[in-house]
Amino acid sequence: MLTNRFEHPLNEKVRIYLRLEYLIRQMSHASQLNDQWQHQIFFRALFDLLEILDQIQLKAELAKDLDKLRSKLKAWMDIDAVDQSALLALLDQLDLTHHQLITAPRLGQEIREDRFLNSIKQRFSIPGGSCCFDLPALHHWLHLPLAHKQNDMANWLHQIHELHEALYLWLRLVRDFGRYQPQVARNGFFQYEAEDASLLRLEICPSYGVYPMISGHRGRFAIRFLPFEEGAAIAETIEFKLAIC
Repeated sequence: MLTNRFEHPLNEKVRIYLRLEYLIRQMSHASQLNDQWQHQIFFRALFDLLEILDQIQLKAELAKDLDKLRSKLKAWMDIDAVDQSALLALLDQLDLTHHQLITAPRLGQEIREDRFLNSIKQRFSIPGGSCCFDLPALHHWLHLPLAHKQNDMANWLHQIHELHEALYLWLRLVRDFGRYQPQVARNGFFQYEAEDASLLRLEICPSYGVYPMISGHRGRFAIRFLPFEEGAAIAETIEFKLAIC
């Protein structure tokens, strides 16, 4: 059955992690295409990512979170029902990813020092600032052979490889900790108390014609389903699936 999927962070750190994942996905997708408009999306996502990295000490925070996950998983070592070989492999992966993250140079430093990127970065903050008359250097780059452009983008993505790997692993494990459970919202409203939650994942059939507005924190949250079409009625009961991660 077709479903709409939503995610909502329950703290500021996870909010930042999800935004970074979103930007890296944009960059990875755009870098594979032969389309200069998509390549401009690559640059916009890259500069947004650098701005986030300049605002917070992401490397240290992400390393701490990987450590916490590792400690939580080690507590499963003495549980008979757990696949010990799979658990050991996962712990090894966590150790390697953590080591690569903390030993990596400052995240994105080589990108910050790239002459070409520095020459075009400021204009991307101006509405329409990437026009050819604003950025002739970018216009030239966009018309280079595809292999040249893809090689450049692959190199820039490589500069955040450790971030990508650590972020992907942490989010994957956090998502895996949550299991979807059927729930019902009455008159478009649902609330719940959860202990030490970081992330909500929600699946709902699009035929209801609603989308969720979620508010709350790690201990308590509320979901209000709003109609997408103005003035549309909301079903008295809305069935959906919810994973608390």
